[in-house]
Amino acid sequence: MELKQPAFLPTTRQEMRALGWEALDVLLVTGDAYVDHPSFGAALLGRLLVARGLRTGIVAQPRWTTPEDVSRMGRPRLFAGVTAGALDSMLAHYTAFRKKRHDDAYTPGGRAGARPNRAVIVYSNLVRQAFPGLVVILGGIEASLRRITHYDFWSDSLRRPILLDAKADLLVWGMGEAPLIAVARTMLQAEESGMVPDLTGIPGTAWMGGPEQVPEGQAVLELPSHESIQQDPRLLMQATLASEHHVQRGDAWAVQPVSGRTLLLAPPPPPPTSRQLDEVFELPFSRRAHPGYTEAIPAEEMMRWSVNTHRGCGGGCSFCSLALHQGRRVASRSRGSILREVRSLTRMPGWTGSISDVGGPSANMWGARCTLDPSRCTRASCLFPAVCPGFRVDQSAGVELLREVARQEGVRHVRVASGIRHDLALQDPQALKALTMEFTGGQLKVAPEHLSERVLRGMRKPAREVFERFLEEFRRHSQAAGKEQYVIPYLISAFPGCTDQDMRELADWLRSRGWTPRQVQCFIPTPGTVATAMYFTGLDPEGNPIHVARSDAERLRQHGILCPERGRKPVRGQGPERRDNPQQGGKPQRDEKPGHGRKPQRGEKPGHGGKPQRDEKPGHGARPQRPGRPTSGREPMPDGAGRGHKPDRGGKPGREARSPERQPGPRRAPDPAKSQPPGRPSGTRTPSGQARKNQGRRGPGRRR
Repeated sequence: MELKQPAFLPTTRQEMRALGWEALDVLLVTGDAYVDHPSFGAALLGRLLVARGLRTGIVAQPRWTTPEDVSRMGRPRLFAGVTAGALDSMLAHYTAFRKKRHDDAYTPGGRAGARPNRAVIVYSNLVRQAFPGLVVILGGIEASLRRITHYDFWSDSLRRPILLDAKADLLVWGMGEAPLIAVARTMLQAEESGMVPDLTGIPGTAWMGGPEQVPEGQAVLELPSHESIQQDPRLLMQATLASEHHVQRGDAWAVQPVSGRTLLLAPPPPPPTSRQLDEVFELPFSRRAHPGYTEAIPAEEMMRWSVNTHRGCGGGCSFCSLALHQGRRVASRSRGSILREVRSLTRMPGWTGSISDVGGPSANMWGARCTLDPSRCTRASCLFPAVCPGFRVDQSAGVELLREVARQEGVRHVRVASGIRHDLALQDPQALKALTMEFTGGQLKVAPEHLSERVLRGMRKPAREVFERFLEEFRRHSQAAGKEQYVIPYLISAFPGCTDQDMRELADWLRSRGWTPRQVQCFIPTPGTVATAMYFTGLDPEGNPIHVARSDAERLRQHGILCPERGRKPVRGQGPERRDNPQQGGKPQRDEKPGHGRKPQRGEKPGHGGKPQRDEKPGHGARPQRPGRPTSGREPMPDGAGRGHKPDRGGKPGREARSPERQPGPRRAPDPAKSQPPGRPSGTRTPSGQARKNQGRRGPGRRR
């Protein structure tokens, strides 16, 4: 059936009837507000499903005390898709020190508290309560990175695969277009034949089953069982590396025994072709928030005039979720598709003539490709320890694309806000020169992350001398252009393997150049990454013991070495020292509290808010056994002494408090029938007239 694309996907029964739809085929439930923009996952997938003839509606940020919001458009014919939104909901709610955030960029008015903790689990339960027997499919960043046994920083526990706690039928990991269309096609075919749909084996999906479901002759990666990881936490590193390899290899299955059952993960789908990506991004998005909202949504404002050119990143940084979610192989849109989108922007109401960003995870990877066989590749990164000879990218073609964008009628300014890989930029001096002189608007975002060689190796980031060479080239080209420009470096404190001495080494280097760092993030262990496994196990990927700053006191101390003014009251009449050097970079930015800046989980704009609650039955996230946990070469401490896994109760270093999951207040998970929400955003209407929306794919200003 061919459907006409509506101005907005329906969010209420009234909007369905206005379109002539009596019922939905697919329902999408998301923890973000609904913005009809290709950077928001629910909007993108919803538009794609409509293009395939499936009537699709969106319920955005539903109340979790009642299934009324989820059920307001009626039972969908095929399935419901559930996502937490652009960020893992726990990362959206809590800082690096597990303190509650106070705003949420994906909510009207930037207000916190519009989604629950562990939103995927809560929303899945709501859907099953509203529509018993309906197929429930999990997706998005929270589900994707929690698909196997994972460490949860906010409860300081090992958690089993999220499929079990959410009690869903299927999980789509990675980018969802191809798997979701395959699911819909399978269910339609089963409906026509009167058969029960078999949703196993679809590339890019995971489900609970048995090992016999793996096709004969297929390569299989066997992950340690959940129970064995609980007994020997060091096995989490083995499981994490195997999961990473499963994504990058592209042709193998993965299995993990859990509680007498088996988690099966099909191979990932192949990266989309340029033609397929063009089709998705050229769907008729309104690029605006649903008209039912009465307050601005910060993420919409940031993304409205940006253009996404590609997805995927070859960097493979150990703390980054991007390669695990989007893949290391880059998929790029065609030049023509990008220019058509730019021309459509110039015709939109409110157009000012400026494009805020043309890029992706790393702006200088448009058109990148791998010339080798991924199934035989054993590298964890295409760029570390050096750029792989098989990783090819014509950065000059990317610069020419920017020039073409700038020549479009009505376009006055074009900027690159995504940030670039500085090691890759040095591979093409002419492209770096053009980018610096023509498309840097005073500031260029670069992510060295650290300068200690030991820490950089753990991060899979290029060496210090590479960054210093880049700075010299940037300075030279800026002077030649007669422009005062700055490099904005992103830095991480308290990374696994980092000591106080490493932080002093970084601080001394910055001081020697007159830099006052402002974009400093204390490391947050996000689910599924290698760096999180390093934090939990106290081991590097080779199995060597490393120092890990675990207590809030030590983490805050490391952070304070780089930002000594944080947390101190200013002396009356004196302000913080400003030490600007336009030739070197490091323009001071607005001061931030530790943990309120950049997130290790890439590409997702940080949101904030929400009251902590438990989301599963007791024992489903049990704390790992301490005796088996490596001590990084240090003497074992008495149980609970000096471990510092719990947040600072009063903001003073060394004082311990309950983790977010153990704060006073509501103890149990958001049971839809019992738990109490933190309140509805006033920027939305009542349920009957509500307009909601989405999950973002790419936040502005992402850097590599």
